[in-house]
Amino acid sequence: MTTIKGATKKSMLDNVMQQFNKTADSINLNPNIRKILSVTNNEIKINFPVKMDNGEVRVFTGYRVQHNNALGPYKGGLRYHPSVDAEDTKALAMWMTWKTSLAGLPYGGAKGGIQIDPKEFSIQELERITRRFTYALGENIGPEHDIPAPDVNTNEQTMAWMADTFMSTKPSSERSRNQHVVTGKPVGSGGLEGRNRSTGYGVYLTIKLLYKSRGESLQGKKFIVQGFGNVGYWASHFLSQDGAIMIAVQDAQATIINENGIAVQALFDHSKAVNGSVKGFVGAKEMDSDLFFALPCDILIPAALGNQITEENAYSVKADVIAEGANGPIDTEGEQILLRNGITIIPDILCNSGGVIGSYFEWLQNRNGELWSLEEVMQKIDKKLSEAFYKVEGFVEEGEIDWRTAAYILAITRIEIAYNHRGIFP
Repeated sequence: MTTIKGATKKSMLDNVMQQFNKTADSINLNPNIRKILSVTNNEIKINFPVKMDNGEVRVFTGYRVQHNNALGPYKGGLRYHPSVDAEDTKALAMWMTWKTSLAGLPYGGAKGGIQIDPKEFSIQELERITRRFTYALGENIGPEHDIPAPDVNTNEQTMAWMADTFMSTKPSSERSRNQHVVTGKPVGSGGLEGRNRSTGYGVYLTIKLLYKSRGESLQGKKFIVQGFGNVGYWASHFLSQDGAIMIAVQDAQATIINENGIAVQALFDHSKAVNGSVKGFVGAKEMDSDLFFALPCDILIPAALGNQITEENAYSVKADVIAEGANGPIDTEGEQILLRNGITIIPDILCNSGGVIGSYFEWLQNRNGELWSLEEVMQKIDKKLSEAFYKVEGFVEEGEIDWRTAAYILAITRIEIAYNHRGIFP
């Protein structure tokens, strides 16, 4: 994943708290509920030893932050990245609370990760790291308590190891009832058809619906993508199928451009063959990475890490629409510049919520002992995400406000209603 040269590193927690406080002020949020939502319920830090292939023992640091569960079990991804720390994990957990609420799911929000670069380890070492971390988490996760999913640098194999480890700690009579402790598993191990594409599909769908509301199609629209992992690839795949043209891609190793269009599948095949990078792709030329956001285009999809667009580079953005494939890719100062320049931002808690919606259906499938086809799954995700989109759009038009403010108002209001109905124990 990419970080932008020269971009100021601002705390993602600062961003999410500014967004939350702005919304709380605008809706006169109950002060007691405001106190509850401004902090996390649980913050778990685990240092755990793992034996490496050469016999050396290394100690790793893992985190699981559970922000709020007023609407249901904690839900959120697990990432493997050197930048993983307690503060960013808290921010990501809070964003998950808003995301699941906005989508109308019976979940709260959580996030976790291990502070490693997975490229430095063998597949056998990654398996041992994952299993040891899962074992160390113990009862802090569970199918009705906290349900991890894939995130940055984790995938269906990671989830299969987690599920197997967790299930192995249970009596044999209970193991099958714990299969949905994680989502994003391989289809052959209880996973959901289409889960791997659900986040990217959601990015595509929200873009499509936005242009549809303007009376426009995606045909001929030019888009650029930062990050060409699972989310960036699938969003690009669906956009190109609908007639949009990918003209530039940026990852941690290179930024490439072809103003006549980059073949999405060919680039994906190339990146798989060269350890996940777009560098060296023959169908495009390399360009200065610092100029990526300044490229003239219709759609910009930041699908890498947080805080990529800041007050230092937001002024250069030429896109008409920004679709947040990543969590928190724009800081609050950068966003104000973009909004003043008339750029529409589809916020992360709406734009990339296809992933957690897909996770919800996998969880239901496991829980109820059902099996759905790919077509059925995509129809379910489409319906659920479209409903959320149109609710936010209605608030945008009614209140003449930006999309993030509208999404936050809807998400936090739903949680406030739950607390008002239930009260605060004791």
